[in-house]
Amino acid sequence: MKTGIIGASGYTGQELVSLLIRHPKIELCTITSRAHAGKSVSQVIPRVGKVGQSLKFTNPSLAGLLNGEVELFFLALPHGTAAEYAVPLVEAGKKVIDLSADFRLNDPKLYQEYYGSKPISPDWLPKAQYGLPELHELSWEKSPLIASPGCYPTSIITPLAPLLQKGLIETSDIIVNSISGISGAGKNASEHLLFCERNESAGVYGLPKHRHLSEIEEQLSQFAQKSIVLSFHPHLGPMNRGICTTISVRAKGGLHAKLITKCWEDTYSGRPFVQILKNGDLPETGRVVGTNRIDLAVQEDSRTNRYIICSAEDNLLKGAGGQAVQSMNLCNGYEEDCGLS
Repeated sequence: MKTGIIGASGYTGQELVSLLIRHPKIELCTITSRAHAGKSVSQVIPRVGKVGQSLKFTNPSLAGLLNGEVELFFLALPHGTAAEYAVPLVEAGKKVIDLSADFRLNDPKLYQEYYGSKPISPDWLPKAQYGLPELHELSWEKSPLIASPGCYPTSIITPLAPLLQKGLIETSDIIVNSISGISGAGKNASEHLLFCERNESAGVYGLPKHRHLSEIEEQLSQFAQKSIVLSFHPHLGPMNRGICTTISVRAKGGLHAKLITKCWEDTYSGRPFVQILKNGDLPETGRVVGTNRIDLAVQEDSRTNRYIICSAEDNLLKGAGGQAVQSMNLCNGYEEDCGLS
């Protein structure tokens, strides 16, 4: 399958290039970036080596993309911009995996509340597939447009969705604390992201309504079949990449952590990118960075009759580019871990 990446100058876009340029089942033939147009991929992303010397960045001309031979596009663009490319591409018969927030929500009013503007293509919100591969049956027959989840939502929805679906935890009083590497804030120049500002410093941001909260609550409400409202506290930590999430939830009845683990095992059996830790082992970002894996664990807190649920992932892979490739693999009928092992 001939494949392209639109917007490959950011951290996520460059991870996509690194994954797809060596993917055994696809041909990466178009990579766009206004900032790097005319440069070879190897110049901008040296780690791809010689394989990127013959491939050059181009300007993202929509007319050229619509009329070209590329069948599938990954969009690594800011929200608002991505929809301007996604809708014309899918209406022209292309397949699209969008890594922005433009199609992650079903409710246009919710999008406007959290993103401060109306969605560009509200008619496409219910048509897009939400692309968390372990929890959604993805296929091109359902829709040619996949909305790839955000990094924080992946770390929260993956452990909570099956527990809410099975009624193993209370649906109220859910408290989530997450810490992300600096790459989660993007690659744009900003004073608060300078090395001297972030080194040896961790801090909370996006309170009380981080944009990802809308996506988290909407998805969890679908699994619980009732409205879920939770408290979400994101932090930036002095590390390049990775997300560590800690979730405190009330147990239904007594504490039975083995039931939580069993639910995860039943839900994610045979899925290569979910690892369930046991025997007191807890997730750490250092163990998952550079992989497309998410690690899960649960502890009992008998003092408060609560479960403490933990997860860790690489925000640029399982939280972004790697998960998007995983979705492509499933929709195209490839092995789920093709190009991701």
